[in-house]
Amino acid sequence: MKICFAPADVPLARRIQTAVVLQWVFSFLALAPTCIILFILLLFTRFWLISVLYAIWWYIDWDTPSHGGRKVPFLCRMHIWEYMRDYFPIKLVKTADLDPRKNYVLGFHPHGILVAGAFTNFCTEATGFSKLFPGLRSHLLMLPLWFRAPFFRDYIMSAGLVPSDKESASYLLRRKGGGNAVVIAVGGAPEALDAHPGDYTVHLANKKGFIKLAIEHGADLVPMYSFGENTVFDQVENPRGTWLRYIQERMQHIMGISLPLFHARGVFQYSFGLMPYRKPINTVVGRPIPVNKNEKPTAEELDVFHQRYMDELSCLFEEHKGNYGVAEDAHLLFQ
Repeated sequence: MKICFAPADVPLARRIQTAVVLQWVFSFLALAPTCIILFILLLFTRFWLISVLYAIWWYIDWDTPSHGGRKVPFLCRMHIWEYMRDYFPIKLVKTADLDPRKNYVLGFHPHGILVAGAFTNFCTEATGFSKLFPGLRSHLLMLPLWFRAPFFRDYIMSAGLVPSDKESASYLLRRKGGGNAVVIAVGGAPEALDAHPGDYTVHLANKKGFIKLAIEHGADLVPMYSFGENTVFDQVENPRGTWLRYIQERMQHIMGISLPLFHARGVFQYSFGLMPYRKPINTVVGRPIPVNKNEKPTAEELDVFHQRYMDELSCLFEEHKGNYGVAEDAHLLFQ
């Protein structure tokens, strides 16, 4: 395989963009286990008191992730995230106003490999979420597993991430006064296994939990489609029925996380590595679906809103796909 190296005269801005995305990739792939190892190792050094004091703090602060987290607006507005935005680049596209007096459940599709679009759009201010939707506070849901990692839990909470369980989402949607936007990558970890360039599979056909959540709290539903999310990484072919897909699905069932075998480019060369490709991601936010509160929704009510949500997502995809290089004969495939 011929290796294509990066030129020596790469502009400084592009080098900074690469460095910022590198730390983001490291954070998602290796920072959590690194923090766990560090926490344990410190106990066997003269710095053992750091881990002991943190353990005490951890016990006191245990419920914070499920009670709204601890978002730090200053960190979300840091200029550094603009370099990450420009690396791809990433853009947030608004199609309708969202009333800040209401609460919302925003469905993000597709999950992709590392949900780069969701993180940049809703955990930072690099794409101007607060300016596009004034009065709204966004919170991206993440697997609860990651909030059990010492030190790492505080890092991800500072960006507005909260656990992807009903308790955490309900806490935010119960807040009076509105203005809360709960962002859910509905397809979750299983959908990452279908994150191939040119694949428009959306795991939604049997996903009704977020619909029920919205009805129980009277939060409007908002579908989103992130064009380009599946193009920033390549993934080893893993069609259903193959031994690789079987192993991946079994591990996902056991551990709760999926393990897609992905690759893209490197830091100093463009031929292989775990850095994402510089390809555009355009996250289009659809029109809100009005939802009336019903603390005990019926199965029929769930089916009605679920079908309406899928129809709205399909319309959103069809209406905007031509703007982002999607073939005319390409359509969403609901799994």
